[in-house]
Amino acid sequence: MVSSILVVDDDPHIRDVICFALEKAGMATEAAVNGVDALDRFERNEPSLVILDIGMPEMDGLEVCRRLRKTSEVPILFLSARDEEIDRVLGLEIGGDDYVTKPFSPRELVARINVILRRTKKAVTHATEHAALFVRAGFAIDTNGHTAAFHGQDLALTAREFAIMRTLAARPNVVFSRDRLMEAAYAANIHVSDRTIDSHIRNIRAKFASAGCNNAIETVHGIGFRLGRCEPDR
Repeated sequence: MVSSILVVDDDPHIRDVICFALEKAGMATEAAVNGVDALDRFERNEPSLVILDIGMPEMDGLEVCRRLRKTSEVPILFLSARDEEIDRVLGLEIGGDDYVTKPFSPRELVARINVILRRTKKAVTHATEHAALFVRAGFAIDTNGHTAAFHGQDLALTAREFAIMRTLAARPNVVFSRDRLMEAAYAANIHVSDRTIDSHIRNIRAKFASAGCNNAIETVHGIGFRLGRCEPDR
């Protein structure tokens, strides 16, 4: 699937240069003019990566990063007009994945983004493949045996439903967008509506409900889904 990049910078020329370079490299882009605009756009459609200028009015990039990290592990690449070590260290410590100083080479920026995206995809795949057995409250999923159960009752998930639950269980505190869950459930060359994920989620919830659990998947409005408490109904 095409990677979507949210470009956040108060300088329209820089936004245009970055968006042009990314689109030329085959990525989809969306631009935000400040931190407040960035958070609003992120809530409506979580991107694959965020390019985030540090020095912006109203809300600087560091504060935007802090707020994003409360609900998401989306990769973040900082941009800054200052090349001071303390800025780079702080940006990385609060959750940034890379740091680029202005002025920059658009070609290098694209290369860095590709590296981050590959690393992120590999990390998610590794975590998913190696979480052989996950248990939360009454929910247990065995990725090697390809089984899922609630309090010992087989949930009989389809292959795509199983892939979604395996992804949620591999990173239980992370909110996954519909796009990320589609990537987990479908091959890269298969394109489906993002609302197809909603149908899968409904089916999964129905199977959990039949087993006595109505809190298996939590909806984070405007962002996506994460694993719920997986506790039995009272």
